[in-house]
Amino acid sequence: MISVKAPGKLYVAGEYAVVESGTPAIIAAVDQYITATIKESESKYGQINSDQYDNPIKWNIENDSLHLLDDDESFAYVISAMKVMNDYISELDINKKLFDIEINSTLNSTDGKKYGLGSSAAVTVVIVKAINKFYDLNLSPLQIFKLSAIAHLRVQGNGSLGDVAASSFGGWISYSSFDKEWLKNSSLSILEIINTSWPDLFISPLTPPTDLKLLIGWTGTPASTHNLLDQVKKDSNAGTYNQFIESSKKCILKMIDGFEKKDIEVIKQQIRENRKIIKSLSTSTGVDIETNQLSNLCEIVESYNGAGKSSGAGGGDCGIAIIEENDSIKLIENEWRRNNIIPLHLNIAEKE
Repeated sequence: MISVKAPGKLYVAGEYAVVESGTPAIIAAVDQYITATIKESESKYGQINSDQYDNPIKWNIENDSLHLLDDDESFAYVISAMKVMNDYISELDINKKLFDIEINSTLNSTDGKKYGLGSSAAVTVVIVKAINKFYDLNLSPLQIFKLSAIAHLRVQGNGSLGDVAASSFGGWISYSSFDKEWLKNSSLSILEIINTSWPDLFISPLTPPTDLKLLIGWTGTPASTHNLLDQVKKDSNAGTYNQFIESSKKCILKMIDGFEKKDIEVIKQQIRENRKIIKSLSTSTGVDIETNQLSNLCEIVESYNGAGKSSGAGGGDCGIAIIEENDSIKLIENEWRRNNIIPLHLNIAEKE
């Protein structure tokens, strides 16, 4: 039996703007994981089980294609990843085997609420990783990202795929999304497409200053990234939106420079700047990105000389804070709790 895992993620800066190709963001993979165990099936069909759902899904191969004996939309990302990998394996001319796969997650709260750590991305990546190990394909993190991105886009249809990158690479990364229209219109085979350069795609590891501490606060209210992205695009004035993109790009490039120079003050300054940029987007579109709880989270951190902002699409889920190691952390977390914000004691996931 083979076991693999893929981490969840938190956006540190560059949200919303990163959906535009070539526009950077900073993302951290965190040590909450989706785990998959995979083994060859002893039956005439394979089976998919998950601790998130009661009913397993059975599948087999018919005419070289993956065929579901059952259907459940809850497994959409899993099935999409399996179909992409099935096509890839067909192109490699490898004899296919049926397998059973078991999926377990620690990305949600104990009562099943989502923290906003990118569960759809992580489950997509973990399936690609599991099948990679099962067939001993020796895929690189970049190839795993590309296969996972193809599978994820087939289901969601939008987004930056930065969460897929974080789950594929681990650690801290700077990320710029690829040209999704190019991918959509490409006539290349899957084998060709994962071995060619993708326009505007950029993924690079970042090393933070040694005294930098990332704090995470959960508001207890899940948010839908897909819906918020659609709403922002729908309600944005073209000129205002383009200005937002340029402002975000300038801010994130300065923050990346802060990482490279190990200057925590520059990083904090740009976290504050990115918060202002995202709040201006919220004002111009009427989309509630920084909720009252997220505002409280940020203001508490600022009172202790830290820098905070919403993470990801906002509208709930998590906020993040950058502060020096051991500097007032307990005091911040106690105030968060008094404001119904739950500190999540997560660490950065290891690099792949």
